[in-house]
Amino acid sequence: MTLDSLRELDALTVEVISDNVSDTYVTKTPFAASEFDNVVKGGTKTIAGESLLVANLGYGLRLRSRIADDERAILFDAGTEPAAFVRNCENLHLDLGIVEEIAISHGHWDHMGALIAAIDKIIMSRGSVVVHVNPGMFVKRGIRLSNGQTIPVAAVPSEAEMREHGATVVNNGEARLLLDGQLYYSGEIPRVTAFEKGRVDHLCRPDDATGDWRPDPLLLDERMLIAHVRDLGLVIFSACSHAGIVNVCTEAHRLFPDIPIHAVMGGLHLGGVMERVIPQTVAGLAPFDIGHIIAGHCTGWRAVHALAEAYGDHVSQSAVGTSYHFQAP
Repeated sequence: MTLDSLRELDALTVEVISDNVSDTYVTKTPFAASEFDNVVKGGTKTIAGESLLVANLGYGLRLRSRIADDERAILFDAGTEPAAFVRNCENLHLDLGIVEEIAISHGHWDHMGALIAAIDKIIMSRGSVVVHVNPGMFVKRGIRLSNGQTIPVAAVPSEAEMREHGATVVNNGEARLLLDGQLYYSGEIPRVTAFEKGRVDHLCRPDDATGDWRPDPLLLDERMLIAHVRDLGLVIFSACSHAGIVNVCTEAHRLFPDIPIHAVMGGLHLGGVMERVIPQTVAGLAPFDIGHIIAGHCTGWRAVHALAEAYGDHVSQSAVGTSYHFQAP
């Protein structure tokens, strides 16, 4: 199946299972529903702390794509840790049993922390699931703190562990189409801009965990997911944008030059050490004429404010429990 085989979707629904922010009161875009709306729609009779969701550092989405009467489902990342992820699914009354495939954006604990729990739930319900990863996701990683200390981050589940829990694992670095051509899962995202040079505080070391830490600013294992919704255009999912969101959009435009970018959704990683590139990023997005920038996870409030100042109502804040429905009027 070639890239040209990416199929137009009649509709795409995105459900935010894991995100850093909980905000059910903020005005939503017309194609979004809030956490309150979604838990009540699922059958919740009383709004209370126990019936709502947990926001924590991480990202995880369920995507439901539809062509005619054929609806398919996939997870894009699996949040930070099992308890919050499973609770959020249960409080949303969200059935993981319809999920056929899981696409992982990159090898960080806050995107793979609940992966095994998600696999277990899916296997228990449907008996099979395919997990898409690449070899670069499984190196040991760490962060250099501002005081100079280096601290390791949690290891992600191994390919062997996923298989032990019943998953079929596709582990290679190449781009591929998922769900019989309904979604595009990228290969390595080229770094072409002059300013998106990655995280200077990010490190890695060999698997034996005894070698020296070495710089790993680019996180070349990061992947994006793209859908093409009929009469709207591309919907791009970039969970952390370690490649730089301008690089992400540049590559999407190169791949699909004749299709407009309707929406970009995910973490833009413009907080902390990355705040220095907010002005260049805001300016760099202008040529793409993006219909909706739905910023979540690691974007950071300074970047959200700067984007909203530049692009107004085209920018919104993602929040846990929110759902988005992309379909031509």
